[in-house]
Amino acid sequence: MRILFLTHRLPYTPNRGDRLRAFYMLEAMSAFAKVDLVSFVQTAEEARHAKELRDKADRIVTIKTPRARNMFRGLGTLITSRPLTHTLLAAPEMQERITGLVAAAQPDVVLAYCSGMARIAMTEPLAEYPFVLDMVDVDSEKWRALAQIASPPKRLIYQREAECLQEFEARAANQSEATIVVNERERDALAALAPNATIHVVPNGVDLDRLTASGLPKDRPRVVFCGVMNYGPNEQGAIWMAREVWPYVRQARPDAELCLVGADPTPAVRVLQSQDMGVTVTGTVPDVRPYLWDATVAVAPLLTARGVQNKALEAIATGLPCVVTPVVAGGLPSEAMPACRVAGTPQAFAATVVDLLNRTASERKIIVQAAKLEPLSWKTRLQSLQRILELAAGSQTQKVA
Repeated sequence: MRILFLTHRLPYTPNRGDRLRAFYMLEAMSAFAKVDLVSFVQTAEEARHAKELRDKADRIVTIKTPRARNMFRGLGTLITSRPLTHTLLAAPEMQERITGLVAAAQPDVVLAYCSGMARIAMTEPLAEYPFVLDMVDVDSEKWRALAQIASPPKRLIYQREAECLQEFEARAANQSEATIVVNERERDALAALAPNATIHVVPNGVDLDRLTASGLPKDRPRVVFCGVMNYGPNEQGAIWMAREVWPYVRQARPDAELCLVGADPTPAVRVLQSQDMGVTVTGTVPDVRPYLWDATVAVAPLLTARGVQNKALEAIATGLPCVVTPVVAGGLPSEAMPACRVAGTPQAFAATVVDLLNRTASERKIIVQAAKLEPLSWKTRLQSLQRILELAAGSQTQKVA
């Protein structure tokens, strides 16, 4: 079987959420099929990472998105019913490059990663091939949630995007042979949009071998939050944690440290750095694992969240108990929840963090070990992917016959 895998971002080193799932899916598919990977990239530097995936893909095509051109065209898109996502994820040479790839070797099935790539799977030269859509989570619901916390004019743009994408997602889910989401919450959201669609839950996993710490648990009162810090919900969560929660923590534990780890912190996140309050903003780091291994407690203080928060799963895999908000808890697998504590207000969140900081390393280890992470390995979680793709590919054979 040959699979054409379309991704909106090159899935090299799995160091951020939008690469993580795609990376492990690519790895899983390479074990049972020939995979051609087509990925958008934003820079030449990003494109150079394609060589890291040569053992996982038969052929790799990277297509640079002209950011300035797409942003300009996006202004015109706002007066149409076209999703802005589709304008931003476009490149002049895309159709030609894909046509050449398909002419050399036709796919048995196309796998589109996220709704933004479904548009490509549904148009020439790919429209004649069966396709599977990995929605991951329902993007229209994400934009609707973001609109609730954004200020004008972003609020209006996000509301518009939610409405435009909702119509497209329903059409894409119905046209695909199968649509995949990460959990039951997302399945319910998509089923409400496309009740006749074939929807499968293929959950996110965690790489235990890569994340498990080799040393002893730390006793240093360090709290860590990892995430790409120019992503709206992460930015909002970091600000809420530092400004609303952290003063209560420091009142009880003046020696506590908060480490905000992640690429591209916005100015609003950078100003959170404070020696007096024990807050560090790292900016881009080559690897977040050392920061997790050097911490005592992890937090996922997101006030807006869809899908599964990988940051919580990865923190638990490194041996940290994790304090999460209710919206984060709602997307986590039940196997991970014994290692989590859920709190929704600044005072409750702070009290929960302090309680964990005041426990011994052995007590925190017992909390984390109550989670059952072995069933959450990527290999286990992606087991159904092969059957879903084979059935989709077989549908074309049946139509021809």
